[in-house]
Amino acid sequence: MASALPRPFPLLPTRGAHRWAADRHAPPADRAVGDRLLVALAFWVLLAGTVALWAFRTPAASLAVPGVQLIQLGKVVGLVAGYLMLAQVTLVSRLGWLERSVGAAGLVRWHRYLGPAVLAAVVAHVTLLSLGFANRRGQPLLPVMWGTMTGTPELVQATIAAGLLVLAALLAVRSVRRRMRYEHWRLLHGITYAVLLLGIAHQFTEGPDLAEPVARTYWILLYAAVGAALLWGRLLGPVLFNLRHRFVVTALVRESADVYSIYLAARHHRKLRIEPGQHLTWRFMTPLLWGQAHPFSLSAAPREGELRLTVHTGGDYTRLLRTLRPHTPVIATNPSGTFTARWRTRGKALLIAGGSGIAPVRALLDTLPADVVVIYRAHGPDELPLADELDAMAARRQLRVHYVVGDRYDAGPRAALSPAGLAAMVPDIAERDVYLCGPPGLLGMLHSQLRRLSVPRRQIHVDAFEL
Repeated sequence: MASALPRPFPLLPTRGAHRWAADRHAPPADRAVGDRLLVALAFWVLLAGTVALWAFRTPAASLAVPGVQLIQLGKVVGLVAGYLMLAQVTLVSRLGWLERSVGAAGLVRWHRYLGPAVLAAVVAHVTLLSLGFANRRGQPLLPVMWGTMTGTPELVQATIAAGLLVLAALLAVRSVRRRMRYEHWRLLHGITYAVLLLGIAHQFTEGPDLAEPVARTYWILLYAAVGAALLWGRLLGPVLFNLRHRFVVTALVRESADVYSIYLAARHHRKLRIEPGQHLTWRFMTPLLWGQAHPFSLSAAPREGELRLTVHTGGDYTRLLRTLRPHTPVIATNPSGTFTARWRTRGKALLIAGGSGIAPVRALLDTLPADVVVIYRAHGPDELPLADELDAMAARRQLRVHYVVGDRYDAGPRAALSPAGLAAMVPDIAERDVYLCGPPGLLGMLHSQLRRLSVPRRQIHVDAFEL
């Protein structure tokens, strides 16, 4: 459709935004420390239980026999690998309470730690078992290892799972991942589910470790719990969410050369629990767009059932968003992300946005306390969508906006975003929560500069779409 005239978006909270405006003057606090500790405790207790069940039925004398010792160690490492794999799948299940407890950044951090741990445990599992069997049988290692991986159909499935795990690990290397299209990156996460499904059978059919009723029941309950989490977080929850709200496009507004705002309507908006700063994964149901779903943040607080997304349309997929028409139905996941005012720990805030990262930053301004500083980084003066709204808000409340404009190699922007430059713009920077949203390179650089300025890690909030 032809781009519409810019629509003014209300700057003052209205009835539809009252529950977020109420938090504007709430005393800052770290509300999730106890929840994070509880989740971490549950993880370690269940891991200890996994090892304890193996130890309970393993005769101590068997650990003194060289070949048997390796076999037993291989078994327990395999059980640990299975448990870590279940934990990894739980992290990507999109359970709202888990994200609220650990935080989006915490989920990403755990996800990155557990990936290599699972791979190492699987490799150690196969290696230790093969070494143990080769020692006991007096046979060469490689033929024994081949038999260990292909001896039964269940073992073949487990071997395929291990191969997929190695593939996922290689594709997750940062230098490789940066070259991947977003939809391929999402497909990579599907490998996780395949690994889990292919590896289940051999755990119950090979060896006596799960023959004992208590251990068998324990593992069945673990698998059932993770399956229920996936079913709710990835399927039932989103289906109910969309049946209730029935999202539909109402308008498309051009904000700058390559940036458009998409306005959406939602039914039952009073039950729409979306916090400004969160993102949803959207699937626009048109012939050109329905095959892909991408995450976009709101660029303003929801008001009277109207939502706004502001998107840079420079990519192959996002360029097609310019073809959207009114009344186009939209399917969305449940709201996700902890880039919200609820996670602030201080009374004042600094928001730094790069490029299209201005969208969640603009939304956050509807809910943060009065003393806020915004730093908006862009390559040129024509690449500052929503700047008019920021200026209007700055004229009406205690808000300072700094525009850092220029090429990434220009001396001016480099100096402005150096530790000295940041301290000059925001002298009390260490006393503020700092919210960062923008390209990965910019975020990495800013995070380092903030740490050099003694901003505590708990006060740095980064918008992350990785899960």
